[in-house]
Amino acid sequence: MMERSFLTIAAGENNDAIRALSAPARLEMLKLLCAKGPMNINDIARALSLPQSTVATGIQILEDARLVDSQLTKARKGNQKICSAIYSEILISFEESAAQRANNIIEVEMPVGLYTSCDVHAPCGLCSTESVIGPLDVPDYFLDPQRMQAGLVWFGRGYVEYKFPNNAKVLNKDIRAIEFSLELSSEVPGTNPDWPSDITLWVNGMAIGTWTSPGDYGDKRGAFTPAWWKLEGSQYGMMKTWRISTRGTFIDGVAASNVTLSDLALAQHSSIRLRVGIAENAGHTGGVNIFGRGFGNHGRDITMRLHV
Repeated sequence: MMERSFLTIAAGENNDAIRALSAPARLEMLKLLCAKGPMNINDIARALSLPQSTVATGIQILEDARLVDSQLTKARKGNQKICSAIYSEILISFEESAAQRANNIIEVEMPVGLYTSCDVHAPCGLCSTESVIGPLDVPDYFLDPQRMQAGLVWFGRGYVEYKFPNNAKVLNKDIRAIEFSLELSSEVPGTNPDWPSDITLWVNGMAIGTWTSPGDYGDKRGAFTPAWWKLEGSQYGMMKTWRISTRGTFIDGVAASNVTLSDLALAQHSSIRLRVGIAENAGHTGGVNIFGRGFGNHGRDITMRLHV
């Protein structure tokens, strides 16, 4: 069974995904992949008693909607397409529009290179959309002002810490929940899809939850990764969201810790400090890649949302 991951689709905002889910055969393909894990086209066709052409067309539609990920691998004769479901649960939301929700959400995007403190260990490096920034595997260079241009940051151990403005306090609003979303993967010299790493987030000095990244992905170029960046390097990660509320902390909807909003004492501080890194007692010390604008599959910087 696949690791639980969630997608919420706002009705009217992602019609490609909704259309992809409209056919019973494609729904059966997703259910099968969620239950059984990665499968090739022939195995899917046999399991569902469907023509191979129907499955191939359906998988292509699900790929285009970014609901299925496929990779070409060597088979006994030629190549085969291995298909995986990206999400285990998909919710179509009919709640208020994004414009209405915006009144209750304060969102800030933080460039991945705009950290205010760090303590990193090799392998490590920084990269802008134009070039590698400075020498590789030199931790001291992480303090260079050029870091502000970075769209990709990676290191083997340690952390980087960002200081977000607490705009809820400025506006005299109460915070009901806080979310941090960022695209992450493990870090190994080159790439390795089987390279687990325990990546932890801290808020105001308190560890809120750890996600174990399965690996460091380089099988295909990231959707936003610039063409000059070598294919042997990290290409993309997984977009993960930590949410802290009065009920605890959740990662993509799955309980991660008992840390609640009251533990963070947000109202007492004009800033909110977010630390991303590998804890000293981590079981899997596989490093971390942080993908920002211009890299990865999402092309977004670190996003903080204050629900007020």
